[in-house]
Amino acid sequence: MKEETLAITGMSCMHCAAAVRRALELPGLTALEVTIGSARVKYDENMISRTQIVAAIEETGYHVV
Repeated sequence: MKEETLAITGMSCMHCAAAVRRALELPGLTALEVTIGSARVKYDENMISRTQIVAAIEETGYHVV
């Protein structure tokens, strides 16, 4: 399992954080903490890649830096 903190731009409220948390409900991924501007995740690299995680976040309209 790999743990990583992702910096996210474009989030301005707790509704934004909730949208990102919902986007991170993926097999092999646990959202440990989602706050305005970041998400701390733990994931199984055999089940999901960082690229897939970033894509899920960016599909909600935010940008991972």
